[in-house]
Amino acid sequence: MGRDEQVEEREVLDSIFPDEIADTTQRDDDEPIHPTLLLTVTYPPAYPDEPPQLDLSTPPNAPRYIHLDVQDDKSNLLSALDPVIQENLGMAMIFTLVSTLKDSAELLISERQTAAQALKDVEAARAEEEENRKFHGTAVTRESFLEWRERFRKEIDDEEERRKEEREAEDKKKRTKVEEKMTGRQLWEKGLVGKAEEEDEEDGGRDALEGMERLKTQD
Repeated sequence: MGRDEQVEEREVLDSIFPDEIADTTQRDDDEPIHPTLLLTVTYPPAYPDEPPQLDLSTPPNAPRYIHLDVQDDKSNLLSALDPVIQENLGMAMIFTLVSTLKDSAELLISERQTAAQALKDVEAARAEEEENRKFHGTAVTRESFLEWRERFRKEIDDEEERRKEEREAEDKKKRTKVEEKMTGRQLWEKGLVGKAEEEDEEDGGRDALEGMERLKTQD
């Protein structure tokens, strides 16, 4: 039997046995539970010329309803009935009071449901905005682009300078190793040594000739 058929059958049974049958079906967790309020009315001797005494409660072991708490809302709900009582003094007013109480409770529940849903919508929108921000990133402006370009160029220049220094240092190491392994002749042929020695030898030869000439002159 489907859900609709079950509801229809219970409605028929309720109409036939309004006082004998009570629906104790367990509801799903996501199905809203409508709160049950008990309005206790005590008639004073002079009613309806005198206001009735009213009290509001819930059935024993009634499930807690998230958007309405009789302990917290009792005072406000009963206070909402005061204007109705004053307007209906001298007339039967219980039906009007029950209808007004029902409307006030439903309005309070509706306002709180709306506020709760609005809060959820705001949180969902904020979460969606944060998620979209991950994909869209930061908006590029002319100023931010110029800053990025300046940083990028500086990074390129710094990298080129670093690589140049590394190449120079590596070349210096290679030259040093080669010079250490080369023979004296190889060093002389490459002009790395010998120039200063040749100059010293030439200067020494000139000095010797000048000495010989002085000796000849003295003779």
